[in-house]
Amino acid sequence: MASLTYLVLFSTISALLFNISYSLSGYGYTDSALSAYLPTQPKKTFNVIDSCWRTKSNWALNRYALADCAIGFGKAAVGGKYGPIYVVTNPSDDPQNPVPGTLRYGVIQSKPLWIIFAKSMVITLKNELMINSYKTIDGRGAKVEIAYGPCITIQRVSNVIIHGISIHDCKPSKPGLVRDSPTHIGYRQGSDGDGISIFTSTNIWVDHCFLARCTDGLLDVIHASTGVTVSNNIFSQHDKVMLLGHSDSFTDDKNMKVTIAFNRFAEGCIERMPRVRFGYAHVANNRYDAWEMYAIGGSANPTIFSEGNYFIAPEKAFSKQVTKREKSGWSSWKWRTSRDVFKNGAYFVPSGYGTCQPGYTKAQSFSVQDGSLVPSLTMDAGPLNCAIGKAC
Repeated sequence: MASLTYLVLFSTISALLFNISYSLSGYGYTDSALSAYLPTQPKKTFNVIDSCWRTKSNWALNRYALADCAIGFGKAAVGGKYGPIYVVTNPSDDPQNPVPGTLRYGVIQSKPLWIIFAKSMVITLKNELMINSYKTIDGRGAKVEIAYGPCITIQRVSNVIIHGISIHDCKPSKPGLVRDSPTHIGYRQGSDGDGISIFTSTNIWVDHCFLARCTDGLLDVIHASTGVTVSNNIFSQHDKVMLLGHSDSFTDDKNMKVTIAFNRFAEGCIERMPRVRFGYAHVANNRYDAWEMYAIGGSANPTIFSEGNYFIAPEKAFSKQVTKREKSGWSSWKWRTSRDVFKNGAYFVPSGYGTCQPGYTKAQSFSVQDGSLVPSLTMDAGPLNCAIGKAC
């Protein structure tokens, strides 16, 4: 593998060139007539993550500060905070022998890297992107899309941050050789077409991304992954949105802990926002826009704490229940609602007994707001339009 030196030296110059406009309209995202169920003039309010960094005009010169802003179970994700900046200049892809300047070359390196982009680009991968430990993919300042091919796999690694990119129209990959480090290339059986698959990994944070229209799930957390935060994202135009837990027989997922906060589950989402098996999910201050089947579901006795969310039910009378249990015998499962807002007939069926609190450490804990504030807190979900020299 070639040296990273010239890319590291180039990083400071490239950061000053970023000033790209951003619009979700390019991905087919639209708002429909939900105004009857929303505040007339919601006031934009930075949530606790955004207030940590977005008010600073020098964000592009201190990108590493983002790593200090995570909340919840993924708080410890440092990404590439303790490594140099690597600049993606080339949208091409070679799964076996990636060249310097490409995204794949950066993410497979053994040392920590903070990965940024010299320009806006659409990256169509030729096989799944295997991300190594201690990496940040930071799309701020450019419009970055991973689309129309296989997408992201986070497998048996730790400390990964993905921020500010669009991941959409992901396709299954064919079996083949894929490099996952400078010294290892392995045969892969082929990915399922997930947007992001988190597999046996810890300390992962996915923030301010847009995910839509993938062949399989938009985001999966499976095979005993834990320490995950999913925040400030837009999920749209998809059936099975988010899966937490591999199967009803994979009991190692009992250790899974995931925080889902400040996301917008936009129109066109059908189910699994999330669907949980075993483990624990804290679902806090998210906005749900008229799901097709249900919003939050599960099986295999998971614990789900729905706190301060904003649920707008669909018009269909038989789809207004927020919750769905996939198996019988669920009366003892701990599923609770607190300070949620229910619109258009939405309702949550609680169950179980005993405490349902997330049990965060002091560093992980954050103040969950009343559900009535969610339209403001999630107003800027998805990738942001960040300009150099200005607050984002």
